[in-house]
Amino acid sequence: MNFGVPKELPPFKQTPEYRVGLSPMGVQELVLLGAQVYVETKAGEGAGFSDQDYEKAGATIVYSKDEAYKRADVVLKVRRPQQDEYSCIKEGQTIMGFIHLVTASKEFLKIIKEKKVTLIGYEIIRKDDGRLPIVIPMSEMAGKLAVQLAARLLESPGGGRGILLGGIPGIPPAEVVILGGGTLGCNAAKSFAGLGANVYVLDINRDKLDEIACHTFGMKVITMFATRHNIEKLVKFADVLIGAVLVPGKRAPVLVTEDMVRTMRRGAVIIDFSIDQGGCIATSKISPSGKFIYKVNNVIHFCMPNATSLIARTATHTLTSSIYPYLKQIVKLGFNQTLQKNKDLQRGIYAQDGEIRQEYRI
Repeated sequence: MNFGVPKELPPFKQTPEYRVGLSPMGVQELVLLGAQVYVETKAGEGAGFSDQDYEKAGATIVYSKDEAYKRADVVLKVRRPQQDEYSCIKEGQTIMGFIHLVTASKEFLKIIKEKKVTLIGYEIIRKDDGRLPIVIPMSEMAGKLAVQLAARLLESPGGGRGILLGGIPGIPPAEVVILGGGTLGCNAAKSFAGLGANVYVLDINRDKLDEIACHTFGMKVITMFATRHNIEKLVKFADVLIGAVLVPGKRAPVLVTEDMVRTMRRGAVIIDFSIDQGGCIATSKISPSGKFIYKVNNVIHFCMPNATSLIARTATHTLTSSIYPYLKQIVKLGFNQTLQKNKDLQRGIYAQDGEIRQEYRI
């Protein structure tokens, strides 16, 4: 089995991508199983992995993106291929990564069909109990990253409210509102509350709210149902608003309208982690210029579709450890037999041999 690891291309000019589809540790494990791994030169540079690191692990370094694709049966990506990569894709190939097909271009869909490509989306690989084994650890990271981002964006030089998340004795802490009580929302809540912020988590699922209440017992975390009334009430005084809504394989529902954003405090911060799937806040957008920090009605927006790229080394190690069990099975059994036996991967299919599954047709 031959794997290809191309250097990731940024989705936009001003939105760099530092992550890579497989760490040297992952390469070594696959090579020990008998696989061949072709890594494009400098593919891991942004995450702190040198070509020498990959060579020591047993990879073959190739000097063009085209070769990383053409030598591979399975291409391991972080994000779906960008336009400059379309010509590199070979017929009958399998591509694995965070595909987010709902936001893909028509040109990409055409390439998939014409070249009979099989697409596995990490974000829709799902276990029997509904858990998303690759999304969960990435969401844990994003939840903890939210605190670093919010703290910086709230600072005065960037136009933020100039407040400390945890406050100090005699000065109140920041008010943080989190939409979505999944893994990302739960980790964000624990992280913000750990610094002393007042945190509100909203979700439509009672079980998730119960779980968050258990995980944050003794902390300043309030759980509420995500009704329009509650959302309208909370966004008015939020210093930080976190979008953490996920509907696997579908566009994120818009929970915060433009009118609600207009009621927010000057210098408040919105961080929409749902932006990969369209965003859950009406004023969230992916700018063609790649400008992922911008203001609307004097509210700072952070809408970076690859936010964990900011912690690329941790993100790459996390991704590798999450996908390795599936890659190990692919090496041992072959791709087609693995698909037949592994229900997790079956649920992760966006397209097979160029045919997009009915529920994902755009």
